Amino acid sequence: MRILGDKNKRQTKETSLIKSFNYAIDGIIYTLKSQRNMKLHYFVALGVLFLSLFMNLSRIELIAIFFTISLVVIAELFNTAIEKTVDLITTEYSPLAKIAKDVSAGAVLISAINSILVAYLIFFDRLNPATMHILMKIRNQDIHIVIIGIIVTLTLVIGGKTFSTKGSHVQGGIISGHSALSFALATSITFISENPLISTLAFFIALLVAQSRIEGRIHTKREVFYGGILGILVMILLFRVFFR
Repeated sequence: MRILGDKNKRQTKETSLIKSFNYAIDGIIYTLKSQRNMKLHYFVALGVLFLSLFMNLSRIELIAIFFTISLVVIAELFNTAIEKTVDLITTEYSPLAKIAKDVSAGAVLISAINSILVAYLIFFDRLNPATMHILMKIRNQDIHIVIIGIIVTLTLVIGGKTFSTKGSHVQGGIISGHSALSFALATSITFISENPLISTLAFFIALLVAQSRIEGRIHTKREVFYGGILGILVMILLFRVFFR
């Protein structure tokens, strides 16, 4: 009985963790759907990540970019949360409510200005025509391409889920994120290894991931197909069209 009790406790904790993660994704998706500024941050972040592929960035510079993008997104999430909380408390004009909203909007503004300064310091000199030969160096940076490809794939999946009203944003949705990520990784392995056997095994594992989403009735065949195509196309675009 004690063993069964411990097992049930573990299952409850795991379920609670999944629900918490699901709620967090719901919050991000809601903000992306409802806030115009969040949409702008979303597309700017994609553009910056894409541009970074053409630059010979150091690890510190990459950390600065990821931290800056995260800071802007976090500030926008808090701003939305504060606005909704104030609207929940009162529907009438209040000087204190105005201050709360203005302060939270100020935090977003500061984070946005910070992102502009970081982008200027990192990218300005590299955009000089005399330094565009960096484009030829990027082909050897396979690890960087894979990391950016994964981030772009997941970002596009989240963007695609904003158009879906089916299920939750972690389970279900118009695009299978698991399938997109698994096929993106399989495509990356194909380009990096250039070995038919390794490539076949990688895609076989990706197919197993996709099949598990269908068997679990989390996604339909069409949603898994969309995810797989998205992951493959992103990596082919990054590896083949631009860098090979």
